[in-house]
Amino acid sequence: MTEQVKISPEIIRGTDEILVNEELSTLLTSKKPLRIKVGFDPTAPDLHLGHTVLLNKAKQFQDLGHHIIFLIGDFTAMIGDPTGRNVMRQPLSPEQVQQNSKTYKDQIGKILDPQKTEIAYNSMWMQKKNAADLIQLASTFTVARMLEREDFNKRFTNHQSIAIHEFLYPLIQGYDSVELRADIELGGTDQKFNLLTGRELQKHFGQKPQVVITMPLLEGLDGVKKMSKSLGNYIGVNDAPEEMFGKIMSISDELMWRYFELLSARSSNDINSYKKAVQHEEANPRDIKVELAMELVTRFHNNEAAKNAYDAFVARFQKGQMPEDIPQMALDIEAGEISLVHMLKQIGLVSSTSDGYRMIEQGGVRIDGEPVHDRNLMIPVDSVHIYQVGKRRFARVTLIKK
Repeated sequence: MTEQVKISPEIIRGTDEILVNEELSTLLTSKKPLRIKVGFDPTAPDLHLGHTVLLNKAKQFQDLGHHIIFLIGDFTAMIGDPTGRNVMRQPLSPEQVQQNSKTYKDQIGKILDPQKTEIAYNSMWMQKKNAADLIQLASTFTVARMLEREDFNKRFTNHQSIAIHEFLYPLIQGYDSVELRADIELGGTDQKFNLLTGRELQKHFGQKPQVVITMPLLEGLDGVKKMSKSLGNYIGVNDAPEEMFGKIMSISDELMWRYFELLSARSSNDINSYKKAVQHEEANPRDIKVELAMELVTRFHNNEAAKNAYDAFVARFQKGQMPEDIPQMALDIEAGEISLVHMLKQIGLVSSTSDGYRMIEQGGVRIDGEPVHDRNLMIPVDSVHIYQVGKRRFARVTLIKK
């Protein structure tokens, strides 16, 4: 009988499911470096902290001596992941995919050890496949099996179109595990069907099926919807230190613990100590949040940048006596920018555009603590700032293009 080992609490921490626990335990007893797959499609040039939830888990395995394979889905990106979509996703062009892929290697190097991380592209094997190969791959799954996917099933039930190429996406993502001979694949909860497809295809091709570990989707700054650049509620891996620090400090006290669990490298014991200190009113949540902001800015930049960002935050926000609980708002605009006064009116910080002009002229409008003097200032889409009118009216606003 194979000896079973207890999976460490730090490996389990933050996971949603491990499929299957017994299989993972058996793998960990083998004492050999495991091949662990984690991948992203380069659908945008920048990663955000939501993406790093998977990378942090991969780093834990890497620190234990296992082999991490970071898969860039340059081939699957040209199909377009249908996960969570209620309409057909438009495929990206090869030029778009290539441009977006360029930045990924540097960004993952901020978490994973570049010298110990294998970078792979699924175009390396998929571009060698011919039509007969794709037909053979497609024959391994039935349409009924594909319709077990919740998003496909909803679209089918609602008489919304599903293109044939969308069925190929989970098959190709799953086949990547065959080519990489993955022992473990990490993915978000929304990828569960695709990850399990990898298990089935490995069985079909005579391989031992991979263990699937799913991680929850990180909520964005609003604390409600998942972190997404399109929703404007994200913290980018490449955000400037002061911007990153300020965004982290803007999250709610409740959401802070979620970020600690999924993003921090601190031990579970340390995080529990923070929680007890806050519960017993021995520590201010704001000060604990500073610890989180310092850790993350240091990780993605350096310690000096984190200290400077903290000093700037204290000078701009605390000395300016801004409230801790600033209302969060998202504003949809049709154009690429909007005038400051019209935006202030729409979010209710001024009663009219003339009131907005008057407040600017009197020096009563500030953006991120800095006074505004340009009455014709335009605010671009995708920006996130804290707006202040007078002494008591504040709003943290994300501009999103419709």
